[in-house]
Amino acid sequence: MLKDRFVKARGFAEKHEVDAIVFFSMSNVRYLSGFTGSDGAIVLGMDGAWFLTDSRYTTQASLEVVGIETIEYRTKLDGIASLVSERGFRRLGFEAEQTTVATLNALAEKLPAVELVAVGEELSLLRLVKNSRELEVLGEAARIASETLLASLASLGPGITERDYALELEFAMRRAGADDKSFDFIVASGERGALPHGRASDKVIERGELVTIDFGAVYGGYHSDETVTVAVGEADPRQREIYGIVKDAHDRALAAVRPGVAFRELDCLARDYIAEKGYGPYFGHGLGHGVGLDVHEKPVVSPRGEGVAEEGMVFTIEPGIYIPGWGGVRIEDTVVVTADGFRLLTRVPKELMTV
Repeated sequence: MLKDRFVKARGFAEKHEVDAIVFFSMSNVRYLSGFTGSDGAIVLGMDGAWFLTDSRYTTQASLEVVGIETIEYRTKLDGIASLVSERGFRRLGFEAEQTTVATLNALAEKLPAVELVAVGEELSLLRLVKNSRELEVLGEAARIASETLLASLASLGPGITERDYALELEFAMRRAGADDKSFDFIVASGERGALPHGRASDKVIERGELVTIDFGAVYGGYHSDETVTVAVGEADPRQREIYGIVKDAHDRALAAVRPGVAFRELDCLARDYIAEKGYGPYFGHGLGHGVGLDVHEKPVVSPRGEGVAEEGMVFTIEPGIYIPGWGGVRIEDTVVVTADGFRLLTRVPKELMTV
């Protein structure tokens, strides 16, 4: 499996005519080596691959990293520079989207005779299509998150703060087997629902409000991502109207997911419907994004999204309407593209729920 990933990465090295590529992104390091620690790097040459880390992780690497030589360094850039010099590499690619200017400048100082070549977003395509094992782990992350959310709704009601509910949800997910939360949960009630990224606050949730909950679990290094909007008490007519519009937009885009469909087309299906209903200005973000070792990765499902869906891709469908002074609704599912359509990874029903 790792050999196949090396072949694909080496194709990018060949395209850019570099002797090797250095990977700093820990998600890519994990993808290429199996290493689950928090610090290290990979240098991938055309005829070899090396995992570099410090003394804190060499024992862990001996257990996790297979088929790649492990090199221990005192400092990361010195270790990389030493390896590159020893191997006689003259053109070294680096992850343009992941490498800081400070790191690049420091590496250039240590390798004055080596040309550093930016390898762009192509490297994000390494992880674009998931294999069966990745899909299994992604499915488990989604199962933990979805089932925990459904069980936690009993504690969501008038009088609890957004922050307290978010903490309850996080602790329950960890007890259910999650390694971590995918991100700081969004719990936005009432008028705060107009904030697409309204992280949980000390606001007290009140009867008659809609509450948007954006949540996810990490399991085996892979993330889940799902959003529900629920009514606390009986929803009023406008709340039901706007929820229905978002739900219909979500369903229209979801039904169109299949191999070959353009990401822009999926976005357009939801966006045009919301605009047709008079709420176009209140849907400002893209329809979705890839999910995997990072909670936000390629592909981009938006008006600017390039490319088409392929079997094995995993991404979200998450339209929303956000009205300042009123509140908002977002509905999000994560899907995997199958040979003839899609399969939901997330499991919470998306009909309007009342708590």
